[in-house]
Amino acid sequence: MEKPDQFRELFRMQMALNQRIGVRTEGMSEAEKTQWILNYCRAMTQEIAELTDSVPWKWWAKYQKFDEQNARVEVVDLFHFLISLAQVIGMSADDVFQAYCKKNEVNFKRQDGGYAVKDEADSKHI
Repeated sequence: MEKPDQFRELFRMQMALNQRIGVRTEGMSEAEKTQWILNYCRAMTQEIAELTDSVPWKWWAKYQKFDEQNARVEVVDLFHFLISLAQVIGMSADDVFQAYCKKNEVNFKRQDGGYAVKDEADSKHI
């Protein structure tokens, strides 16, 4: 039996979850897209804060311990919201993969050149 494409499957699963919650990303108006982009950005900000709390970031506190299991959960929560955000702006798993590959190439070129000067034009093709 052929293994399903895992990245596409994440997008399928997230769409099903969002629809169950009552969020339908297809056919959103510009105002709805704006609202959901803000909703997901706020949610991701909170998840990043929760991820931060999984590591001993308080240098003055001795009681903290690294909670790797919770860090993993927070990373997965971030993926939920990030995939939802991609879907709001009309990106499929294939779109994200292709854009990631192009941006990764830009990032390598930036590193090869020392990334001494920011050139926003180098990402316009993505």
